[in-house]
Amino acid sequence: MGYSLRYLISYFITLSIIVVFLLIITGRIDFLLLLKTTNPYSWAVLGIALCIGLSIVGAGWGIFITGSSILGGAVKAPRIRTKNLISIIFCEVVAIYGVIMAIVFSAKLQSVSGEALRTPSNYFTGYSLFWGGATVGFCNLFCGIAVGISGSTAALADAQDQTLFVKILVIEIFGSVLGLFGLIIGLLVTGKAVEFS
Repeated sequence: MGYSLRYLISYFITLSIIVVFLLIITGRIDFLLLLKTTNPYSWAVLGIALCIGLSIVGAGWGIFITGSSILGGAVKAPRIRTKNLISIIFCEVVAIYGVIMAIVFSAKLQSVSGEALRTPSNYFTGYSLFWGGATVGFCNLFCGIAVGISGSTAALADAQDQTLFVKILVIEIFGSVLGLFGLIIGLLVTGKAVEFS
């Protein structure tokens, strides 16, 4: 089975899950009704959870990829163990970006109850925090994977030839900038959102 058919099947399954979710929540397929009836505080908390959760998954994935290559390459060349820990640190920075942004986003959360919660300002804040958190989370997920793959390459190349380490480390730094871009975009998305009131 080719990749395109697998992707088509996965898109169909994802779309089916979304439609079933809408039917369960609203009783009909209406995205606008879902946006209106869902509590804005829920959108904000979900965005913060995506921010920190996906960032940590990206960091863990990158550490796994890099760490296994460092261990494998250290069998042939034990000298690479300490020098290549910089790749693990780059992966850990991805998780730190997510934690910092989750703290920044959670500063906008205030306890509001009843119908006072469903104001246009609160909906804007909820949606802003959701999309800001999702942006930061997904950017950090992909950043962790990119840093992990380039860190793995740096470790294996360093085990073969010491002169390649710095050259590949530059590529790894470019991969780690993806997380910083996500952090900046997340700040821009949530910049005009006010605290819940």
